[in-house]
Amino acid sequence: MLVLLTVGAVPARAASEGRGSPETPAPIAVVPPRLASSADVPYPAGGTADADVILELRVGADGSVRSARAVDGAEPYATAAVEAAYAFRFEPATRDGKPVASVIRFRVTFHAPAPPSPAPATGPTEALPEAAASVAAAATAPPRPSPPPPPPEVEVHGVRAAPAVSTFTRAEVRQLPGAFGDPFRAIEALPGVTPIASGLPFFYVRGAPPGNVGYFFDGVRVPYLYHVGLGPSVVHPGMVDRVDLYPGGYPAQFGRFAGGIVTGDATAPRDDFHGEYNLRIFDAGALAEGGFADGKGTVLLGGRYSYTATVLSLIAKDTTLDYRDYQARVTYDLGPRDRLTAFGFGSYDLLGQTSGGVETIVFGSEFYRLDLRYDHSFGADSTVRSGVTFGYDQTRFGDQRNSQDQMVSGRIELRHRISKGTLFRAGADVTRDAYSLDKYPYYDPETPGLRHYDETFPPRADLAVGFWADAVLDVAPRVQITPGARVDVFNSIGETRVGVDPRLAARYSVTDHVRIIHAYGVVHQPPGFLVPVPGLAPGGLKGGLQTSLQASAGVEADLPEDIEATATVFDNVFLDMSDLLGTRVGNIAANLDKRALGSAVGFELFVRRNLTRNLGGFLTYTLARSMRSFQNERFPSGFDRTHVLNAALAYDLGRHWRLGGRLVFYTGTPKVVQYRGATPPPPSVSPGRDPAFYRVDLRLEKRWNLKKSFWISFVAEMLNATLNKETVQSQEVGPVAIPSIGVEGGF
Repeated sequence: MLVLLTVGAVPARAASEGRGSPETPAPIAVVPPRLASSADVPYPAGGTADADVILELRVGADGSVRSARAVDGAEPYATAAVEAAYAFRFEPATRDGKPVASVIRFRVTFHAPAPPSPAPATGPTEALPEAAASVAAAATAPPRPSPPPPPPEVEVHGVRAAPAVSTFTRAEVRQLPGAFGDPFRAIEALPGVTPIASGLPFFYVRGAPPGNVGYFFDGVRVPYLYHVGLGPSVVHPGMVDRVDLYPGGYPAQFGRFAGGIVTGDATAPRDDFHGEYNLRIFDAGALAEGGFADGKGTVLLGGRYSYTATVLSLIAKDTTLDYRDYQARVTYDLGPRDRLTAFGFGSYDLLGQTSGGVETIVFGSEFYRLDLRYDHSFGADSTVRSGVTFGYDQTRFGDQRNSQDQMVSGRIELRHRISKGTLFRAGADVTRDAYSLDKYPYYDPETPGLRHYDETFPPRADLAVGFWADAVLDVAPRVQITPGARVDVFNSIGETRVGVDPRLAARYSVTDHVRIIHAYGVVHQPPGFLVPVPGLAPGGLKGGLQTSLQASAGVEADLPEDIEATATVFDNVFLDMSDLLGTRVGNIAANLDKRALGSAVGFELFVRRNLTRNLGGFLTYTLARSMRSFQNERFPSGFDRTHVLNAALAYDLGRHWRLGGRLVFYTGTPKVVQYRGATPPPPSVSPGRDPAFYRVDLRLEKRWNLKKSFWISFVAEMLNATLNKETVQSQEVGPVAIPSIGVEGGF
């Protein structure tokens, strides 16, 4: 979106004192902050007319927006303006040449969508797109010796994401049917993602198995993203700003996972009191945040609790399903350039079965994280972050023993803009995972299955040390490349392996609206389990590291009516992969320590118009073939799906009613070849494929704006409204359908 900015603000309050004697005060040279980034302010869902919002922004000495609040303006425009303001970046105000914090006022003017009409142009301008927002800075300045020069007009285009990354903001996902407002649930709708089964939080990414996909929230590694039993995400959605999927060739900062990378960015701290809540038929959640110490500090508290066990007791008395999570964050600015942050969050899940009055744990897991970090800014162009993370993971499977992991990790990250066209990034990190197993009184070490389990997942302490660096280089006016490299050293049970991972990404602007993108990379990972499970990871490195060679090329295009389209082809090669689900599963226990070679080639299409628009939607399509070579045989992966399609539409019906629908379709996987021994039979005849599957998800919302900053919504949602069954590993299951009726609100 193109945004026309008029910049001419003067700080209303500066965080420094003037110099000079009491008798003859020295003149103080005050230079206001100047916008240095895009200011994309989408027209809000539910808006029906033109509207003005006055924002009060606290701009730090590093140029970031530390807090934003609407001092005038109605909903939903006020919330849309406040949320967008945290993405603004400024060249900070200066006093006597030194950067200082400042408080300014911005006017955000929203224009209701209208058909574009030709207008006379007086210069090299471009027509504003539908629902563009004009932002004007306005502040009361102290007396000046002379009036300021006329404010310049600046045309700013939206900041482009890194090459080969797919992104959804929380505002978009909230309108996505079947996602229940959870940003991480949008992952399954992105191109390159192949689901294992409808609604399950495990998927293949460009042929890489679920256990090879890495998950990070706000830079912290987490074992999984969703609660058990098709539950919501493990982080309250009000704390998630955006979700990115890097299917391959990702920046050097990410490593140690031979598949894709999923990252969630936390919302920026805000010192104005705000929050949101939701109450549904299966859980309730809330989040609130406010400031202290005159805005220097912030406190955020959030969480969710499920009463699914109570609901199930009325339907299936023998089944217990429970989950809960929490988030807590405290930030404090030591000065205009320094910030301390303590961030803790955790998740708990339990699935139990009662028989004969005795409850058995079918699956139980929990994980907790405490991240302590220190951010320092050397100015608008240089920042450094150092941090340490403590973690505890635990999982229990039925009568197996508890698997635990006590993790401690340290990291340092540096960003420095050497010149206008050169951004340098580098960092280092070290992680120690201490795995252990609880023994039960009835445990018999001579049981073959348990003995094999012990040998595969032994108690131990694994160590990983990594160094990385890359640079974003504007080598020509229309050419940007990002070369980088990562080196990781792994140690487990006396074995040491080194992974050297070069990376290269590039974007070439053919025109102002068409770009060619490339991404290449090599990634190494220790042995992994079939799905990400807290506290459970194979030990030892005798089989070597898993290796993935990733390559992709594509075209991005800006189409009329604010439609974006991306078409990509990819080719991945997998060496020594731990992929039980892909190697013709018939005897999982016998294949726990087996390795496979593989490949994945395909085509991806992503067409979107922001779901928050009056009429928004997207289409994602993946055409792919994933192959495995195992024990001298080559065959399609056990979860190879030729076609995967997602299509969604959301429409504003008027009077704050909004309706949305999504179609999910994918073809079947190869049928399972059953066998009793450790070696599968040769695939002399293709076993065929399971039937294709489709489902339709629906969402209906009615919103009331009660005050300037208070809103409430009624939301009815249904995953798999068509109640279709699907076939998974040659067995029919379902229908897996989730209804949701609830109330959401915020202030």
